[in-house]
Amino acid sequence: MADDRHVHCLINGVAADQVSVFDRGLQYGDGLFETVAVAAGRLLYRERHLDRLRRDCRRLAIPEPDPEVLCREGQELARRCTRGVLKLVITRGVGGRGYRPPERPTPTRIVSLHPWPDHPQSWRTNGVRVRICRQRLGGAAALAGIKHLNRLEQVLARAEWDDPEVAEGIMLDTDGRPVEGTMSNLFVVTDGVLQTPHLSTCGVAGIIRARIMELAQVMGIPCREAVLEMADIGRAQEVFVTNSIIGVWPVNALEERRWSAGPLTRRLSEALMQDAAGPSAAQLW
Repeated sequence: MADDRHVHCLINGVAADQVSVFDRGLQYGDGLFETVAVAAGRLLYRERHLDRLRRDCRRLAIPEPDPEVLCREGQELARRCTRGVLKLVITRGVGGRGYRPPERPTPTRIVSLHPWPDHPQSWRTNGVRVRICRQRLGGAAALAGIKHLNRLEQVLARAEWDDPEVAEGIMLDTDGRPVEGTMSNLFVVTDGVLQTPHLSTCGVAGIIRARIMELAQVMGIPCREAVLEMADIGRAQEVFVTNSIIGVWPVNALEERRWSAGPLTRRLSEALMQDAAGPSAAQLW
């Protein structure tokens, strides 16, 4: 369908593809975004994305968007889409030169629909090869967990490789501890226990990361956030990465280490697929 192949965009409710050069999202990365999977016209985990967006707006003192307006605009773009990616962006809006925010900001609201990425199906079933990035994640507790617009660390990390066989890069903090992927959250399974890096100083608290931990609890799988070392990845029997668009990708190779897509990873992947899409699951991942 044409709607699945083209980008469609609304800026403050109007069809457009340009913002002011004085918008603080452009000038300083002063804003937030959400990336939402669309399946059969549905915005998957819509309420979770909106809740995080509003929560993080409060953390950054950006006026919260009206969730009904965002839902209406998102649904307007997605209603005829078989499978796609909806991006929601909220910036602090237009401001003068200088870092000091406006006293009464008028946020900019951008809603855009994009084609579904052309990832090989084998990446979900057989797993992906990942690498360790040289670029490190700096610690900033005030921003930890937030999906803010300042993504230069991830941009520099992703520029480190152009091998199409490498699907993702694992980013470390300044102490050399694994935190997340350039676009994903990280999980390891060791002796039946599911662990994901603690995000107290850096990293994005992903929607799917949170849901995987909830599903694990329901399924009786021990799960915890922890400060992980690289050795913990080496000792793990299973490793996988997650986000709202890829769902769950098993990791099958990191440098010299090899894994298969293990049973716990498969169970969580199937549980997530059914949880997210139900009868539409085949159209999602």
